[in-house]
Amino acid sequence: HFTVQEDTSSFQLCRLTFLVSLHYRHGLIVPFFSHSSSLQGMYKYLARSFPDFGSRGIVVGYDTRAQEASGCNSERLARLTAAVMLCKDIPVFLFSTYVPTPFVPYAVKRLGAAAGVMVTASHNPKEDNGYKVYWHNGAQISSPNDKEILKCIEESSEPWSESWNESLADNSPLRSDPLREISKKYMEDLSSVCFHRELNTKSPLKFVHSSFHGVGHDYVQQAFRAFGFPPPIPVPEQKDPDPNFSTVSCPNPEEGESVLELSLRLAERENATIVMATDPDADRLAVAEQSDSENSGCRWKVFTGNELAALLGWWMLFNWKETHPDPADRERMYMLATTVSSKILKAFARIEGFHFEETLPGFKWIGKKIHELAKTGNEVIFAFEESIGFLCGSMVPDKDGVSAAVVVAEMASYLYNKNLTLHQQLENIFETYGYHISTTSYVICHDPPTVKRIFTRLRNFEGENTYPRSSGGHSIVDVRDVTTGYDSSQPDKLCVLPMTKSSQMITFTLQNGIVATLRTSGTEPKIKFYTEFCAPPGKSDISSLEEELKKVTDTLVEEFLEPDKNNLIRRSI
Repeated sequence: HFTVQEDTSSFQLCRLTFLVSLHYRHGLIVPFFSHSSSLQGMYKYLARSFPDFGSRGIVVGYDTRAQEASGCNSERLARLTAAVMLCKDIPVFLFSTYVPTPFVPYAVKRLGAAAGVMVTASHNPKEDNGYKVYWHNGAQISSPNDKEILKCIEESSEPWSESWNESLADNSPLRSDPLREISKKYMEDLSSVCFHRELNTKSPLKFVHSSFHGVGHDYVQQAFRAFGFPPPIPVPEQKDPDPNFSTVSCPNPEEGESVLELSLRLAERENATIVMATDPDADRLAVAEQSDSENSGCRWKVFTGNELAALLGWWMLFNWKETHPDPADRERMYMLATTVSSKILKAFARIEGFHFEETLPGFKWIGKKIHELAKTGNEVIFAFEESIGFLCGSMVPDKDGVSAAVVVAEMASYLYNKNLTLHQQLENIFETYGYHISTTSYVICHDPPTVKRIFTRLRNFEGENTYPRSSGGHSIVDVRDVTTGYDSSQPDKLCVLPMTKSSQMITFTLQNGIVATLRTSGTEPKIKFYTEFCAPPGKSDISSLEEELKKVTDTLVEEFLEPDKNNLIRRSI
């Protein structure tokens, strides 16, 4: 990931966050490329990689972002993306209106395109915009394709004259609009993750949905109808696209109750049980449920990404087992999670007898693993990352907030019919598979040398090439440093996960069972930290688990990151 700035008068100061998984981390010095140069480089690599590129073409979608002062918006960037390809006689499937990000990888697979481009900056601040690039298999690009695209971009500094011809998107016979076909087929294919449609049609539950000023409203409404539900109640102030994200402090539903305020108050007025929020490009999902405990001190339970994954993983497994009674089928069934996410799926796999694998952070790695497993006849029925990104079924090899929203609705309705809430079922899951209590947060650092100094110190904590031996009074039994490729738990001391020199990530496993990871963000100036207490089944003293986790987390942040000394900005929401 890297930030580039448009260098043409027509785009003036339009800031572009280029989301093609190029392993950029904040503060590295990178070249500034014009929009056309970036796409020309992409064209060169695709033409080199696909002899039939001229017949397969490329899918282009966009969200609703816009910077009014510069005249730069996602639709215009998408049309210019199309122009670069069309001027080289490449067919372009350009959506005629904004779509959820998962529609692009879905269309790539459905239409047999060579690649896809989605113009979006997801939940980033309103000033940003960017691209996500998808390969022919529908997965986000990863190594080595990302690096090769960057090389081609560097070789494409001179814009082609026709690459700025925006009218090509209207006039070229090679441009087609896949909106109607893809919307129809996507909604039909949702049946693959709809297990109780008849029950859905009778459900008394009411749902509220916020699209966070983005693309999600129409598509979530359609998805609910496809499952037999009446459409959810929209949050009127947030239903329509607004590139300024006027009613939220930040356009990221992961931030919790503070940014869900309008949704929760509407749900209370409408007596709705469940609140859902998709982020602006509708590839992620936040969920809250009216609290079932009068003594909780809070009317709403806002689920973390890890908690929601426990519920969705259980639900997908429960329904998969209904249609796969033969235990031998589990030999070909997988669930996946990024390594900074909860280990709850690992606990499922250990008890239920299917396979679980971890990937590096980012859904591009999950998509790549899905493709690898499919080659050998294996099936991934669920995957997630803790930052509220979920994949249910096999429709799209990427996170999908639209399908996840309606799957949650069906799960909640099924549980209601069993006199259970989502929260109660989460407790049942933990009692069966062991409590997994986790914390995820971050500090902000705008000074790259400080970030480097923090991680260098951790790698030389008690002398050269020595890591910390304890934290909060607990011994550290294993250290994994993905940046250097070191893993003390392996016989050869080498990481099983791929080494990523361009980012910082160190994981500590403590003697008491807590796993803690410190890593830099790929798109924001943040150092993120993740801690989880993985208790065995039967250990249910939640308050003591939470207290111990908080103590270790606080100590780890203070000892290892030294926020005050390093002038780090603590999370304010």
